Amino acid sequence: MASSKRREVDGILLLDKPRGRSSNQALGRVKYLLQAKKAGHTGALDPRATGLLPLCFGQATKVSGWLLDADKRYIAEAQLGVETDSADLDGAVIREAPIPTIDDAMLRDLERRFSGAQKQVPPMVSALKHQGKRLYELARQGVEVDRPPRPVQIHSLKIEAVGPDRLRLEVHCSKGTYIRSLVADIGHAFGCGAAVDTLHRVGHGHFDADAMVSLDAIEAAFEAGGAAAIEAMLQPAEAALAHWPSVTLDAAASAAMRHGNPASGTAVIAAAPGAADAPAEEDTGWPLVCVFAADGGFLAVGVQDGEGQVLARRLFVPAA
Repeated sequence: MASSKRREVDGILLLDKPRGRSSNQALGRVKYLLQAKKAGHTGALDPRATGLLPLCFGQATKVSGWLLDADKRYIAEAQLGVETDSADLDGAVIREAPIPTIDDAMLRDLERRFSGAQKQVPPMVSALKHQGKRLYELARQGVEVDRPPRPVQIHSLKIEAVGPDRLRLEVHCSKGTYIRSLVADIGHAFGCGAAVDTLHRVGHGHFDADAMVSLDAIEAAFEAGGAAAIEAMLQPAEAALAHWPSVTLDAAASAAMRHGNPASGTAVIAAAPGAADAPAEEDTGWPLVCVFAADGGFLAVGVQDGEGQVLARRLFVPAA
C-alpha cells in the first residue's frame, strides 16, 4: 500500500499504455504508486489505443510542452467497409458499404495523396473543446458541431493490405494529427468507409517504443521494491531534449544561472551541437539549448543570444 504523503519525484516514465484505460487513468495509477506531488502526461491516447505515453513527474513537467509539440509515430490497423461515429470500432455504426478490390497501385496512390501537408477535420469523439465543452461530451449527448479543418503534417505514410477488408498503416506525423480521421479519410477515398481497430504509438519525439515499460511491470516493481523500484525506471528530464544542442557552464556561471542570471560566452566550458531539427525560440529566433552545470547536472533550458550570452528560459532546480 502506497503512503498517503506526497513526495518530490523528478523524471520521465515511458509508459506502454494498456488498452481500455484512459491516459489520465494510467497517469493517476502511476502517480499514486509513486506518491508524486506533481505529474502530467504529454499527449493523450484514446482508451482503445496502446503504446508510448511519456509521463512527466516533478521538474520533468517543465519539458511537457516540447513533448506535446513533438512528432508521433503510430502503427494502426483499420477495418474497411464500415463508418462509425467515433471513427473507430468502439463507435456506433453509421454506414456500411461493399469493399472494392484493393491493389498496390491504389495503396501507393493513397500514400502519396495523404502524405505531406494536410487539412484534417478532428473527430467528434475527441478532447477538443467547443464553447467550453469537450467534443466527446457533446457526442455522448447526440450533438454534432462543425469542426474546422486543422493543418497537420504527415511526414511518412505506409499502407499495406493485410486482408481483403483490413489495412495496416505506419504513420509518422505532426502534433495534432488524429489517426482516426486519417483512416476515415482513407475509407472515404476507397468509397467504402473505414474505422480504426487497433492503434499503437511506437514513437514520441525522440523516444522510441524500445524503452517503454508496461503498467503490469510497474505494478510488479512496486510490489517487489516499493516506489523506489519505479523511480529506478525514470529517465531524466533532459532525455526528452537529447537532440538539442547543449552547453556546459563553469562553476561561477552555474551558480549565477541558478538565480536566473545570464552567462557570458566565456563561461561556456563545453558545447555540443544538436540535430538539424533542434528548435529556436519563437519570439527571438535564438537557438534553444540545454544548459548543464559544471558538475554535469541539468540546469536549464536556455537560449544563446546574438552576443554569445546564455540566458535561462526555464530552470531545472529540484526542490531542497
